[in-house]
Amino acid sequence: MSLTVVIDYGSGNLRSAAKALERAARDAGISTEIADCRRGLAAVPGMEAALAEAVLRRGVPFLGICVGMQLMATRGREFVTTEGLGWIAGEVVALAPADKSLKIPHMGWNALAIRRDHPVLAGLPSGTHAYFVHSYHLVPADPRALVATTDYGGPVAAAVGRDNLFGVQFHPEKSQAAGLRLIANFLGWQP
Repeated sequence: MSLTVVIDYGSGNLRSAAKALERAARDAGISTEIADCRRGLAAVPGMEAALAEAVLRRGVPFLGICVGMQLMATRGREFVTTEGLGWIAGEVVALAPADKSLKIPHMGWNALAIRRDHPVLAGLPSGTHAYFVHSYHLVPADPRALVATTDYGGPVAAAVGRDNLFGVQFHPEKSQAAGLRLIANFLGWQP
């Protein structure tokens, strides 16, 4: 049995994500226990160091969802400049769709454009719809980090990845069958 940890830094829907992980694991026949951390990363002494040890040094697979993906960036520019974890080089910036009639935050279903194959997206072809809720997005410094994009008045990173790291801007826990497939793929992923 493996252990899957959901990290709640204080501004996410922890219960929804944990329930989706439990269902995807059960449906895929994966034996894992779902645990959670209920405090912000910076507020828990040693949390960031423990993450770095597990994810960067030991290679434990990491899935960042929405703001979790954005935390993987070098820095964010939401209201003030904030240093991220620096795991995916790039910056988080405000959405600025070319079509000014598009509302911010971006809320709703959008099609994914798969840019390169990745085990976490196995069985999810281009055109698969996922549910997004966000006002900011990660712009990777290296385009090779992009795994999938979506269009919201221009291209927006929908999924990024490298090594044992994978992040999605959309919410798999709200993306019905496609989201459960992605979660099951992640739970079975052995980078």
